[in-house]
Amino acid sequence: MSSIPEFGELLAGAQRSAVHLETRDSYFTNPRLEAWQKGERIDWDDRASWWQPFHDQIADAVARGVRVRRARVVSEPVTEYIRWEHYVTHSNVAAGEQVRWLSRRDAGGVLLPANDFWIFDGKLMRVHHFSGDGDWLGKELREGAEVELYAAAFETIWDCATPHAEYEVK
Repeated sequence: MSSIPEFGELLAGAQRSAVHLETRDSYFTNPRLEAWQKGERIDWDDRASWWQPFHDQIADAVARGVRVRRARVVSEPVTEYIRWEHYVTHSNVAAGEQVRWLSRRDAGGVLLPANDFWIFDGKLMRVHHFSGDGDWLGKELREGAEVELYAAAFETIWDCATPHAEYEVK
């Protein structure tokens, strides 16, 4: 799996679109989450304190005309992780991502893919694998008909989902 290009390389090669689906209610812990759990909050006016290389990658892609979209399917009431993720989504939006949220309760008529993924230009999919506890297990690249199925599922989810600015954490 080490020969799989990193996210930044794949995004840099995208010409039209990059879509990301997240379906888990919890992922691995990280220092930013732990700080938030201790009551620390981000000073959104101090961009230098929270802007990361990932945000540059997104902003660069958007500046090139790539439409970057992220959909999150969540259980409600949300987990503490999702509550934090909703809070930090401000940074994704500031970088130029469009983000939407879909409650599992509202996804009854939608076929949900089994794994999280990124799809670049509708042709190349980077699938993410996690343990039941949300620990990162690895990634793989896929092409072909499967990508078309996942892309169609993403579009259905996107159409049903609520834009970030309108989604209230429950």
